[in-house]
Amino acid sequence: MIPDVSEARCRSLTNCAKLLVVESHLQELLRRYPVLTSCRNDIEKAFHLLVTSFARGCKLLVCGNGGSAADCDHIVGELMKGYLSGRPLPPDVRKRLEEVDPEMGLALADALQGALTTVNITSGSALLSAFGNDVEPNYAYAQAVYGHGRPGDVLLAISTSGNSVNVRAALCVARAAGLSTIGLTGQTGGKMADRCDVLISVPARKTYEVQELHLPVYHCLCAMVEAHFFP
Repeated sequence: MIPDVSEARCRSLTNCAKLLVVESHLQELLRRYPVLTSCRNDIEKAFHLLVTSFARGCKLLVCGNGGSAADCDHIVGELMKGYLSGRPLPPDVRKRLEEVDPEMGLALADALQGALTTVNITSGSALLSAFGNDVEPNYAYAQAVYGHGRPGDVLLAISTSGNSVNVRAALCVARAAGLSTIGLTGQTGGKMADRCDVLISVPARKTYEVQELHLPVYHCLCAMVEAHFFP
């Protein structure tokens, strides 16, 4: 006979399985990049902060300059669609799509994937250039955070030096507006260290070396968060 398994027991088993997958991503990161072992605790803290925010229906804002701005686009691409998981839509969403349009709705239901709302505030060229020209370039990201951010959201701020004025200004507004803050920096953490609830400072100083370590860190974070919400 098949033993009776309660719903609570099923949830417990599912949660255990999710935890194992989440932990496996972190273990794999450290196996491939042992130099990041010193960042383990901060990566875990960032993961829990992101999970708490997304679970409440909040969103993630990301900002950075140059290569870090490109990293922001990369992060959006990993979180707003399937990364390592297909993220199929839940039945109620599929049903509503089919009710709106039986033909296209079915195709959309099969194609669309679950999303974790993430906004790259560095990509709004009209806002950033207008504010920079009319007011103050160094505070353009801060204006975007003020407009997009709501209490419970998270700002992930990327700066290889930790000293970028526009990124620090964005962190200042984020904290004042009730957002949680995660910093991704180089070894020293720079001046933005005291404005971050969680600071992941990778053990490198040269810009390109810092950026080379940032990518596996945020890839791991994206995989961990996805494993939590889309097991």
